[in-house]
Amino acid sequence: MPSLKDIRIRINSVKTTRQVTSAMKMVSAAKFKKAQDDISHIRPYVDRLAGIIFDLSQSLDDGVELEWSAKRDPNKVLLVVVSSNRGLCGAFNSNVIKETEKVIKSKYNYQFKQGNLDIFAIGKQAQKILKSHGYPVVKDFNELYTNTTFEAVKEIAVEIMESFRNEKYDDVVLIYNEFKNAAVQEVRSEQFLPLQLTEAGSGVYNSVDYIVEPDKISFIKKVIPEALQTMFYRVILESLASEHGARMTSMHKATDNATDMLMELQLIYNKARQGAITTEILEIVGGAEALKK
Repeated sequence: MPSLKDIRIRINSVKTTRQVTSAMKMVSAAKFKKAQDDISHIRPYVDRLAGIIFDLSQSLDDGVELEWSAKRDPNKVLLVVVSSNRGLCGAFNSNVIKETEKVIKSKYNYQFKQGNLDIFAIGKQAQKILKSHGYPVVKDFNELYTNTTFEAVKEIAVEIMESFRNEKYDDVVLIYNEFKNAAVQEVRSEQFLPLQLTEAGSGVYNSVDYIVEPDKISFIKKVIPEALQTMFYRVILESLASEHGARMTSMHKATDNATDMLMELQLIYNKARQGAITTEILEIVGGAEALKK
């Protein structure tokens, strides 16, 4: 049985922990609301834009090839892994790491063994863990989370797109958490480049006869790069909303667990205190009886 002093120290420690987790929960809740609003605003725009590009691409003459959808043998592959800079968000980061390792082993194992696979890490957690597992993290963009604006995200997207256009990479795959709700995030791995025009918007939009000036090819060549940048921005927003939701849920559970632990410790403390009082009374009574004799 621990002493009363030890139990009091544990109670104070758990109280402090509960205050920290409760504060982190409230901070994440405020950030989550903004991230959720951003996602709800950008999703319809990106989906509609993808549908327009799909419709127009299907109406192009056979033999017309667009540079952003040019398919090449995947000799050199780039994985863009989106995680967080901080932990304490449940399985948010570990799920991304597991998916990354799964994609490498199942799809790009040959390129990895040949040294033809690179990883761009967005978030310190992915950078640290993937490096420790022996994967080639050649670049990181951890500072993005200090200024998550479209302009900042666009710079990263343009760099990735130029690497593909210059044939430095043949395949570019994004791995991130897609936001479902505060308690659910679905890890996804999707091909960013080459753009799969046969799938973008498929099953969502019917073919529409658009009036385009000056011509469809010029319009698509102008719109696709901007669409890719917006799609990449959406991925970052999806990950941000998922992170705040995961951290808010995790800190809520931690706060509840701390409250339950406090109740148990208080019960143990009361029992120990009652036992100590009973022992003191018995000692006093025993001493008094000894004096009488």
